[in-house]
Amino acid sequence: MLQNEKIIETNICRHCGSNFDITDKDLEFYKKISPVFPNPKRPVSLKETGLNWEKSPDSFFESGFKNLWNGKVKYLIPPPTLCPDCRQQRRLSFRNERKLYKRKCDFSGKDIISIYSPDKPYKVYEQKIWWGDKWEATDYGKDFDFGRWFFEQFESILLNVPRINLYVDKTCENCNFTNQITHCKNSYLIISCAESENCLYGKRVNNSIGCIDCFLANQCKYCYEWIDIFSCFNCFYIIKSISCKDCYFIYDCDWCSNCILSTNLKNKSFYIENIKYTPEEYKRRKEEIFKQNSIFYIKEKFEQIIKIAIQKNLNIKNCENVLGDFVQNSKNSFFVFDWENIENIKYAQFIQDTDNSYDLDYSCCNSSLSYEISTWWVNMFHCLFSIDIWPEAKNCYYCDSCISSSYLFWCIWLRNKSYCILNKQYTKEEYEKLVPKIIEHMMTPPKSPSIEGESWAIVKQGEQEWWEFFPSSLSPFGYNETVAQEYYPINPPVLRDIPLIKGDSQNGVEAGGFYYIDREWNTYNTLEEAWKRPVFKYSTYEAPFPKVEKIIPASKLPENIADIPDDILNWAIECEVTKKPFRIIKEELAFYRKHNLPIPRRHPDQRHLDRMSLRNPRHLYTRNCDKCGKEIQTTYAPERPEIVYCEECYNKEIY
Repeated sequence: MLQNEKIIETNICRHCGSNFDITDKDLEFYKKISPVFPNPKRPVSLKETGLNWEKSPDSFFESGFKNLWNGKVKYLIPPPTLCPDCRQQRRLSFRNERKLYKRKCDFSGKDIISIYSPDKPYKVYEQKIWWGDKWEATDYGKDFDFGRWFFEQFESILLNVPRINLYVDKTCENCNFTNQITHCKNSYLIISCAESENCLYGKRVNNSIGCIDCFLANQCKYCYEWIDIFSCFNCFYIIKSISCKDCYFIYDCDWCSNCILSTNLKNKSFYIENIKYTPEEYKRRKEEIFKQNSIFYIKEKFEQIIKIAIQKNLNIKNCENVLGDFVQNSKNSFFVFDWENIENIKYAQFIQDTDNSYDLDYSCCNSSLSYEISTWWVNMFHCLFSIDIWPEAKNCYYCDSCISSSYLFWCIWLRNKSYCILNKQYTKEEYEKLVPKIIEHMMTPPKSPSIEGESWAIVKQGEQEWWEFFPSSLSPFGYNETVAQEYYPINPPVLRDIPLIKGDSQNGVEAGGFYYIDREWNTYNTLEEAWKRPVFKYSTYEAPFPKVEKIIPASKLPENIADIPDDILNWAIECEVTKKPFRIIKEELAFYRKHNLPIPRRHPDQRHLDRMSLRNPRHLYTRNCDKCGKEIQTTYAPERPEIVYCEECYNKEIY
């Protein structure tokens, strides 16, 4: 909780059962973002909705709406029913970043790369066709049926409106096997990147050149295997460092050059294991280290060195009244991770240049006043319960992948549109008259428990659809294909007797399809079978592996790159962890040879998970500073063995 906030109530999460607090500032925010429409003849009453929020008579949430006495009504968004973690898990279950597949364009029949596996029932178009004028998303528009529930109606549109195969904009060149990128060139399997060139296997790598196997970097050149770095050059195996050059295996080092196996250094040169050497001694010792030891041995040693480094409780710079990790130039924000230039934000990750919003993932650039959004970019205003809204959008509610649009309600894949409902075009007057009626319909719980929708399975008797994010059962992806699996892993055993939704059930994997799974790894064939359990789809599709001359176990690879033949480009390597085969591409092999690096032993997906495991979980714990003993907030759990200092003690020790 931030300063000057008061806890009003403590609620129990409907899904995980944990307690979470609602403060006075939270209630102010929910009131502020609640949408306003012209006053219909008679707003729905509390008695008709069947709601009982147990508020005081003067609470603005009590009736579900507020008459503004200016000819308009505010349809109120009450406090959430899920805890922050469960809300984020639900949002992230709609975001597939790294799982890319070969399939056919459903318009041209051309072979394409897509985030949608070929077993999925959706229409998928290649970039050129999707952005062209040969189809129109409003042609799929439908009238709202007040005899059916909304999530049920929206699902039919999800199945029919064509989707774009990848999020790779027109500014990119030779970046076919990538996703969520802009202004990039000659890159392969990079995700959520901008202004980068000749990069491979990275996520959130911006303004960088020639970098491989990386996560979270900006303005870097010719670096390999790194996490959380800025403005580094020719560095290998480095973590949480700034403006370093010609370094190997360093952690939490800033403005350093020619350092090896060192931690917590600032403005140093020619250090090995935190010991100063002359340039001549450093050169001799460096040659000895890399001649006498394999990279894999040095990497294991580096991992042990990190464990005894001094850790700062939170990585916060130039902030006021902020609680989170890896945050800078921000104020008045709580439970925020990996962002900069933000104000009045709660429960968010990977955000920049955003203000006055809650529950966001992946947002940037002059965006404001929004709630429960997964991915939105550039000049966004007042968007609610939506996915992939970009750019220049405002007042979009319950939308999926709408571009440069405004005043949309329950729409998908629209471009440059306004005043649409279920992809059908209306006049401004028609829109403002119909949306309140639909909201009232959504506020009224069903009388029978048979409609797909809220609660991730089906809408039950006594529940409603208004003000809840999309149920995960509507995600076009399996949970194991999404970012949710990285932060909230669910790893069920392989099931051999579960009939798939489509296709053959042999071994439960080969034919594709999906089943449903809950947090406890229980499985279900249908949503009705799951009943009250919150569930996710779980994909069983396995992409066929390309034909290769042979598959070689990783353990059989020579450690010396000089002993690797050109023919390796025609082989597959069996991952030492997952046993999943992977290939080396030409540009990658050239990089390893140039920098005398060994061929990786692990699949790119496993290497990504390895990097993720080196970052702390998005959770705040209370523990004591290991130097002065005062109570601190940190992402290091109290039982973890790392040495964690408060900011004051860290600065005294390191600088």
